[in-house]
Amino acid sequence: MNDIDAWVWWLVGAAALGIPLVVTAMPEFGMFAVGAVAAAVVAGFGFGVVVQVLTFVVVSVALIAVVRPIAYRHSRQNPQLATGIDALKGKQAVVLERVDGSGGRIKLAGEIWSARALNGDLSYEVGQEVDVVEIEGATAIVM
Repeated sequence: MNDIDAWVWWLVGAAALGIPLVVTAMPEFGMFAVGAVAAAVVAGFGFGVVVQVLTFVVVSVALIAVVRPIAYRHSRQNPQLATGIDALKGKQAVVLERVDGSGGRIKLAGEIWSARALNGDLSYEVGQEVDVVEIEGATAIVM
């Protein structure tokens, strides 16, 4: 196998490693593919098979050792942007119909919601501003 064949084979290997990356979404395959590209570059400069394989192994292992822990930490973080009902918690609403422990209506984020008081002994009158503590189904729990 001459030098041209070697770098072509490394690029074929990189492309072959890219297929399971796309199919399985496992980033490790991408790191191996980058290692194969690095070995192709080394092969293109005319280095021998031993140096090519060492380059592949070193680059792949280095990427896994460095990138994988960083990606793991980022995947475990909670999203910084609250969406859906999580975005409504802590918002202020205006009482449209008297709200007490058994129910009522509020205007929250431009929409009319059924609501009930967190403390069943308290009631909130029309026009009063309340804070949304929790969302249970389609009912906002307010205080």
